[in-house]
Amino acid sequence: MIFTLWGFCPLSQGMRTMRWICFLLLFGSLGLTAMADGPADNVAEKVRPVPPTPKDPVPPEEMIELQKGVSALGAEIEGLKTALKDKPELLALLPDVIVYYKGVHDALKYNEVFDPKKEVPTAKKQLQIGMDRAKALREGKAPWMTQTGNVIHGYVSKIDGSIQPYGLFVPTGYDFKGMAKHRLDVWCHGRGETLSELNFNQGGPGWSGNAKTFILSLYGRYCCANKFAGEIDCFEALDAVKKNYRVDEDRVVMRGFSMGGAACWQFAVHYPSVWCAAAPGAGFSETADFLKVFQKETVKPRPDEKKLWHMYDCTDYALNLTNLPTVAYSGEIDSQKQAADMMEKALKDEGMTLIHLIGPKTAHSYHPEVRKELNKQIDALAEKGRPAVPPLVKFTTWTLRYPTSYWVTIAGMEQHWERAKVVAEILDKTNVKVTTSGVTDLTLAMPAGHNPFDSSKPTTITIDGKAISVPATMKFVVNLSKTADGWKAVDAFSTDLHKRPGLQGPIDDAFLDSFVMVKPTGKPMNEAVGKWAAGEMTHATIHWRNQFRGEAPVKADTDVTDADIAASNLILWGDPSSNAVLKKIADKLPVKWTESGVIVGGKTYAGGTHVPVLIYPNPLNPKKYVVLNSGFTFREYDYLNNARQISKLPDYAVIDITSPVTPRFPGKVEAAGFFDEKWMLPTGGK
Repeated sequence: MIFTLWGFCPLSQGMRTMRWICFLLLFGSLGLTAMADGPADNVAEKVRPVPPTPKDPVPPEEMIELQKGVSALGAEIEGLKTALKDKPELLALLPDVIVYYKGVHDALKYNEVFDPKKEVPTAKKQLQIGMDRAKALREGKAPWMTQTGNVIHGYVSKIDGSIQPYGLFVPTGYDFKGMAKHRLDVWCHGRGETLSELNFNQGGPGWSGNAKTFILSLYGRYCCANKFAGEIDCFEALDAVKKNYRVDEDRVVMRGFSMGGAACWQFAVHYPSVWCAAAPGAGFSETADFLKVFQKETVKPRPDEKKLWHMYDCTDYALNLTNLPTVAYSGEIDSQKQAADMMEKALKDEGMTLIHLIGPKTAHSYHPEVRKELNKQIDALAEKGRPAVPPLVKFTTWTLRYPTSYWVTIAGMEQHWERAKVVAEILDKTNVKVTTSGVTDLTLAMPAGHNPFDSSKPTTITIDGKAISVPATMKFVVNLSKTADGWKAVDAFSTDLHKRPGLQGPIDDAFLDSFVMVKPTGKPMNEAVGKWAAGEMTHATIHWRNQFRGEAPVKADTDVTDADIAASNLILWGDPSSNAVLKKIADKLPVKWTESGVIVGGKTYAGGTHVPVLIYPNPLNPKKYVVLNSGFTFREYDYLNNARQISKLPDYAVIDITSPVTPRFPGKVEAAGFFDEKWMLPTGGK
């Protein structure tokens, strides 16, 4: 039988909702069609800009009026920071004002008014909404917080301190004073290279299966398929919603189409215990085959690049859908049907069958009748909800960035980017059976109030054939470490330097949490190195704004404080001579850098022509990273297709700066590799 995905709000919810539906269709159903131009986008030397350059300027008189409006709203926001300092509950809502200021301000500052005839009136309207909200806060009110329908909100990002927007559809059946919790569907939008904050803030969620479902529409840091900072955006936005609305955490659905379908796949397989169901439509689910089918591109990665595909290739994580009901949709004649086909095969290899609904004779859009069936299935799954403690957990990962499924957390791996796997089963009230491969540290933890074991008797954990008795307890949390004598229960894992969840690399991992770009103020050891580092820092800050929509925090090396070291990953630019922070830690890094050369694993690369880039636990605070001379590692060429937007450099690399910087790399990658599980260079530095 042939079906398709999701349903929309009924007409009774009004024409306003229908306008939002049109917005979602534009940036959902049509999204990835605009994502690439085939072979034309495979020429690195002829990269078109993303975001695009507007064809028409904003008329001067309109620019003057908008700038006045931005200045007025900005002044009102600054005044509110003082006026509300003793009213934290109101001050916490200020991001809901700033999103409108930022949307217009950034569109003007960065020349991102793509269609002045449409977007100038939109900008004026949004400035007025922002001013209305600001005046309401000054009066101690926040009327949008009791509004149903479509509402734009903002939150403060932990990554770069920016204000990021999200849309929320508040169901008409929501009782603001009641106690009932409601289902929430997370929606990931399709690709839209002109989807500035200004344009996002006029759209948002517009569909709902019923009058009791929240819809969280993610901005996702623009056009990155919800990867990297866009991935964190999902959880920060979700947390922001939970602070102000009653969400049933056991009935959260992950959904998306086109680029958003790709995002849905990656959220499903990497965070399988967060959602009660997933509904990916079209998109892509891995890199190599998708680029071959959709982009007509055959990729030729270095060995370390190919290993990094394991971060976002969802086919590698198919096992994790064991406890996550997933209903995929594809149009029968859509080239992006490839995504679900690949996942269907990967699931079959794990002994599972994917529910794959297909729209007959349909290209890159939803078939109306199949939409109804999809909604019916997802509604039934959401009504059932997420299990608190599934008796059987099958979980796999290739990196400790993604360590958890339900009550199983992998805390240590034998080798990153090689498969680690756990199968854990609750046999009865006193017995658990666990089998592992590629795992060195493991935590079994039942959520509060859901301990399935007899609290009056010891529990036996049989792991890889060895029985371990755990004392009776009300709260079941057990840490297990693999030793030369087999598995043992431990109070805590080793504190020695080793890769662990959230501290495992690669370089891009530093940009998934708070970071500070540290600018050198000293004299570089070599003029060419200094010039290259300055150019790369400028590139990193500009492209952070362009692709991840925030201003990268920058501090001079002499201004870095203990608080910065405690709270943030430090992105150190320059060399040990020019950067005072780097000078302090240079002798504690596994890669040595002197004026005469860069020494990696016993091999020396000439100084003045080679620069190391790397990620490593900060010797001044090993709970955070330092990064040398790198921003996020995919570049202009990769912006043209979201399947390319993956890590391009591993834990460390040596760059030959005599080779030109290109839209793909910061120079010639002379050497590149991964530190081992103890953050040491493997033998030979390879």
